[in-house]
Amino acid sequence: METQEASLYDVVIVGGGLAGLSAAAYLSEKGKKVALLERGNLGGRAVTLKIKNFAFNFGAHAIYGRDSSKLRKFEKELGIHIDWQDFQPNKAKYDIGDRLTDMPANIQGLFNTSVIKGLGKIKFTFEIFKTMLHVEHGHPHLSIEKWMEEKNVSEDVQEMMLTLASSNFFTREPERIPSDVFFNYYQRLFRTNKPVAYIGGGWQALINEFVRIIEKNNGAIITKAKVESVTAGDTKVTEVHTTQGSFKGEEFIFCIPPKELEKIVAGTKIEHFIKQYSSYEPSYVYVYDIGLQNRIEVPYTYIYDKKNKIFITDVSHYDKTCVPEGGQLLQAIAYLTQEDLQNKEKIQEYHEKIEALYDKHFAGWREELVVPRVSKRAAAQEIKWTMNQEPMPLYLPDYRNVFFAGDWCEGQGQLSELSFSSAYEVSQLVLQKHPSSLI
Repeated sequence: METQEASLYDVVIVGGGLAGLSAAAYLSEKGKKVALLERGNLGGRAVTLKIKNFAFNFGAHAIYGRDSSKLRKFEKELGIHIDWQDFQPNKAKYDIGDRLTDMPANIQGLFNTSVIKGLGKIKFTFEIFKTMLHVEHGHPHLSIEKWMEEKNVSEDVQEMMLTLASSNFFTREPERIPSDVFFNYYQRLFRTNKPVAYIGGGWQALINEFVRIIEKNNGAIITKAKVESVTAGDTKVTEVHTTQGSFKGEEFIFCIPPKELEKIVAGTKIEHFIKQYSSYEPSYVYVYDIGLQNRIEVPYTYIYDKKNKIFITDVSHYDKTCVPEGGQLLQAIAYLTQEDLQNKEKIQEYHEKIEALYDKHFAGWREELVVPRVSKRAAAQEIKWTMNQEPMPLYLPDYRNVFFAGDWCEGQGQLSELSFSSAYEVSQLVLQKHPSSLI
């Protein structure tokens, strides 16, 4: 896009990922003059890449607890179209070595699963109902592992709770999750009628809808606009400077990770605040997608290898737009630790374990393979939920016109839901400063 002259906007949004896009669409729909600045392609980590007629998503385009998701609010209030494809719990299985068993994703799965048995199953059900009824809240200074020890939760129930946490928080270390975060998440998930849903057309379909709303409301979208610095006084930011020109604003929303943000606010009073969060430890995964020319029909769409913490999703079962006619797209994800990232042999081991899991459950895939896509260290989420990492606040008290949104910020849920919820809350804060904008 063309270089822009410095002009005054109601809101300047830095970062065109899910948080930036949704905030820009929402605020422009509410009558704000918005500029959205993105250094690369729109979508951030939520990207759909077309290779040989297969649409690969960078990370699963899954929405957790969709009937209570802030994305539903955006859908309703903005009039965007989302082709929801709901996950089928009865087609989700745990691989427990010598056999498959139902995933306890709902009550039916819980009673059918053999992951836990007898009294353990009754105890686990009791823990679920306590969570649903908000009886348990956890504590921000107590990990879920320590909480279970203090409550004398039996070993089999502990294992089941941690297995669920591992698969939903994308981590090999679920025991480190703060207990309040754990229970807040599951209270929301267990109470939903739509625990997991996919978006037809992948992330790109959602990005296109946000762009449509922004452009309909005459918002400015400037790509290849790398922000290099900001102009800030004692109480306000007044301007951001990019490779595509400078942009002045009344309000600024920064939707880029703290590590990147620290560089552009260097030399300002904001720098000290950002430094507290720029050492975040992201949650990394190994992604191995395969596009097949012909479907391999199996009676399940999701397999979770409990021992190795690897799962495979038949994405094309839910989103038929991502494959050519008759094709199949499978996505395998393995959770990584920080130590894994430094160990090439360990990374290769994950690759081989994923291929072995494909061999076990989708026999013949090698003969049908059209295109593989491997990402050895994809950042699933910018902040890993552990006891020594707290999410970044949504605003800076000393700078009344500066806000933050993204999956490293305070918000509801996990992964993309953190981006949507933080963007929605920040948008409300901006609009509350000008009540006439609230419709």
